[in-house]
Amino acid sequence: MIEIEKITLYHLSMNLKKPFKNSIETLQERKFLIVEAIDTSGVTGWGEVSAFSSPWYTEETIETCLHMLKDFFIPNVVGREFNHPSDVPDSLARYKGNRMAKAGLESAVWDLYAKKKGISLAEALGGTRDKIPAGVVVGLAPLDDMLKEIERYQKEGYQRIKIKIQPGHDVELVKAIRSRFPNIPLMADANSSYGLKDISRLKELDEYHLMMIEQPLQADDIVDHRHLQKHLKTAICLDESICSADDARRAIELGSCKIINIKPSRVGGLTEALKIHDLCREHQMQVWCGGMLETGISRAQNVALASLPQFTIPGDISSSSRYWDEDIVTPDIRIDNGFISVSKQPGLGVEVNQDIMRKYVTKMDVFTQHG
Repeated sequence: MIEIEKITLYHLSMNLKKPFKNSIETLQERKFLIVEAIDTSGVTGWGEVSAFSSPWYTEETIETCLHMLKDFFIPNVVGREFNHPSDVPDSLARYKGNRMAKAGLESAVWDLYAKKKGISLAEALGGTRDKIPAGVVVGLAPLDDMLKEIERYQKEGYQRIKIKIQPGHDVELVKAIRSRFPNIPLMADANSSYGLKDISRLKELDEYHLMMIEQPLQADDIVDHRHLQKHLKTAICLDESICSADDARRAIELGSCKIINIKPSRVGGLTEALKIHDLCREHQMQVWCGGMLETGISRAQNVALASLPQFTIPGDISSSSRYWDEDIVTPDIRIDNGFISVSKQPGLGVEVNQDIMRKYVTKMDVFTQHG
């Protein structure tokens, strides 16, 4: 039994080691809400709200998440008893949407639950692997810079490279990368920057043997993705389109994709992520775990999730040092010969370094049973 006695929200502002450009904007400063949940037995669980400062990825932002957590979600959770972390999303189901805010809260309860059980988060989720293959993302940049970055990551052992593409930076970019690296596992992420009018352009990418094209069309275009997939040899992977197990079911039934990216933060938390995983396993749909330029809290969570059996493709789970001069957890998430070890320690398997985290905290909000 879990009874949440106290929740603290830590507002963090951290600078990426280098700017990260996608099809919509360039990120340098990264803001987070870190969730610390303490139950009546004194056990602490940690979660992370990974929404961005502007609504370029989903409609949520860090500010909208703060509003929903403070005014609705946390008051609904503090002081209540839960038998299992999956009870948390059930208790929040009457509130529509706002999945990233829900995910940050639920993930803290998963960590707490696993610690109380004395088992790793991976074991609590049903993970079966001791280590997972690591992939990495290369943001849009001048071609020479991207080629150097890919070469460096290849030497570091990353088993899959993802590049960002957008209209005007697509076919020639992929051609140049393939010319230099003919055999690397390569995929392209469009972040919804294309429309059906671009079918002929996207078909040109078929000759470059990409693992997949991720989310070429708009998030609400599951039907249009079905039409696009019929015209492409390259597999379509859906990301933003999949916000729930029901979305995944619809995409599978329609034939809208051949691969699904599962991000716990995007789908409302680990409970929903497990449902999507199990559905995809039932239908032999490949899945992989996406990333959100997160701290080690979410990275550790994603490593645990990616240890489940249907995660057959290297995910966007790279070393902490890829993004941060110093992460807020110890030990850092690290790649070793292309793999990241799955912790066997209770909970997330990492400890939040309070001394480091305080350097980046701009504000704190505390919520208790008695207000």
